[in-house]
Amino acid sequence: MQLKPYSTGRFTEHLNSLYPVFREAFYRCRIASQYFQSGDVLLRQGQVVESLYLVSGGKVSINMSAVNGRRFQLGEVDCDYHIFGEMELFNGTLCQWSVVAEEQIEVDVISLQAVADLLTERPEFSLFFASALAFDYQDSLAISTHRLLHPITYNIAYDLWHRHQESVLLGAFEKSGLEAERFGTSGRVYRRAVKELIDKNLIEKQGQELRVKDIAALKRFLDTFE
Repeated sequence: MQLKPYSTGRFTEHLNSLYPVFREAFYRCRIASQYFQSGDVLLRQGQVVESLYLVSGGKVSINMSAVNGRRFQLGEVDCDYHIFGEMELFNGTLCQWSVVAEEQIEVDVISLQAVADLLTERPEFSLFFASALAFDYQDSLAISTHRLLHPITYNIAYDLWHRHQESVLLGAFEKSGLEAERFGTSGRVYRRAVKELIDKNLIEKQGQELRVKDIAALKRFLDTFE
């Protein structure tokens, strides 16, 4: 979640007015700063979460692994004062997702207990977390639902169309192997689906990047699945 309120939402105006006070109080819970290099793990799936991490800028990725070695990539986040570990702050469970630095970043380490105490003392600050988590929940659920309900070719096409229409919270990867994990499939299946879309003249590959070639035709292709 982002520390600052999202631009849309039922409580955005109220949260914006309260934000300077909340931000100051939140930063009083800061206990250290820490540097991470590309590939370093901020939070690891299954660990006990004892601190929150506030990333003011830079890219991180979020993934989950199964016992059989398969890994699902939720995506890459271009951070803008993003907080990680906030779900575990509320539910008290082990870390659900691994958070990995994709470049060198500086992170503010925030005392989880201090934030918990702050929310007890100032319960109105909980609205920042509730609003942001609801927004993130709907976004991640939409991604997961699309992955479950539609074939891989549709999901790649929809992802490209969606990114063409508006900015998204979770970015794509340059490497095809990581993109395959983001779509919950193998590299071979991912490459075959991409080739199908290229053969249909809907997208093109420029270096490692996929680009929409004909947005109207891509939309018509998606409509055939409705």
